[in-house]
Amino acid sequence: MSEWEFLQIKDLVSDGSLEKPLDGNHGGIHPKGEDFVTSGIPFVMASDINNSQIDLVGCKFISTQQSLSLRKGFAKTGDVLLTHKATLGRTALVPPLKTDFIILTPQVTYYRIKNKCRINNHYLKYYFDTPDFQQTLANHGDAGSTRAYIGITAQHDLPVILPPINEQKAIASVLSSLDEKIDLFHRQNKTLESMAEALFRQWFIEEVQDEWPETSLDQYVELNKSSISKKYGFKEIQYLDTGSLTRGKISELQTMLLSEAPSRAKRLVSEFDIIISTVRPDQCHYGICINPPLNLVVSTGFCVISSKSISPFFIYYLLTSEDMTEYLHSIAEGSTSTYPSLKPEDIGNVPFLYPGEEKINHFHNIVGSYWSKIHSNHNKIKTLEKLRDTLLPKLMSGEVRVQYAEEAIETVE
Repeated sequence: MSEWEFLQIKDLVSDGSLEKPLDGNHGGIHPKGEDFVTSGIPFVMASDINNSQIDLVGCKFISTQQSLSLRKGFAKTGDVLLTHKATLGRTALVPPLKTDFIILTPQVTYYRIKNKCRINNHYLKYYFDTPDFQQTLANHGDAGSTRAYIGITAQHDLPVILPPINEQKAIASVLSSLDEKIDLFHRQNKTLESMAEALFRQWFIEEVQDEWPETSLDQYVELNKSSISKKYGFKEIQYLDTGSLTRGKISELQTMLLSEAPSRAKRLVSEFDIIISTVRPDQCHYGICINPPLNLVVSTGFCVISSKSISPFFIYYLLTSEDMTEYLHSIAEGSTSTYPSLKPEDIGNVPFLYPGEEKINHFHNIVGSYWSKIHSNHNKIKTLEKLRDTLLPKLMSGEVRVQYAEEAIETVE
């Protein structure tokens, strides 16, 4: 590792350099609500950067004319983004753009590679992701501020470790290949979920028949069937609260001793149970349990819906469609509690037109195959993420070395 350079960012962006290998700057505007338009130049805030991706669809936009009046904050394809205010340390590479550039909030720094023979942008992004760099970033943040912040000058003191450029490319290639596979499985799942939603809407909303009888959900399901009792056999649980589940995606399961669990950790679930938050239904804290851990316990903030004589997939898409979410939220807003909330019986009383057992079973078989693939992909994603997160600090520290070749990359200890 004698050829590796241990530097600070200022060594790469200093004005005294004849050819700066790296350039960095903050975003530069604080637009008001009236400044935003429905389409135009993407305006990227720290909250638009998640899981190394930039939300260029759901973000806000400013007009091209307004963007041209600015002097900084222009990020282009290939730039490395680093959030430095409010939320420290989120990173992303600017992907190929439909516009010439994007505009950044002052919460985000962009780093642009000036000398590609010295620094690889993918490598720099992954270096920013390392636990050591993230901890250093947190340590440099303004502890006296109510919101963490580290300015561009302070960022100049942050460390950077640079292997030779070919090794940088090799490291980035190993990690990028894992991220590409992870992204592929995410995209597959998104497509399968969209197909299931479209099939439900087509069969049970657009093609509804006048002769279908109206019924209610409580005729086919049980609500909150099982809770922890003295006979519960696990001392350690995996706990899911409402904020950790959104649109079927779990962000975190908390492992804890049952004796130390919050009082809301009571509900038990089984395979194919549906869970939906009874508070603020419009926030979409819902999901379906596919192969749940045996010691999974969910918050009493969820209503657990167990199918008795109907497809759980039919019930899941019935309860999570946009129309139903609006319907449930309208009921919740009429509640007398502090927050808009549902009672379990509100969910049990949900009306729907019963299309017949044969049609529901056909839907179940098709969508069940989708969910089997989705669950398999989820497991692959977890495995790949664990491998990537294990390799990342080892590759960046030199504990695991890679040898660069034109047609192959060989990992060596």
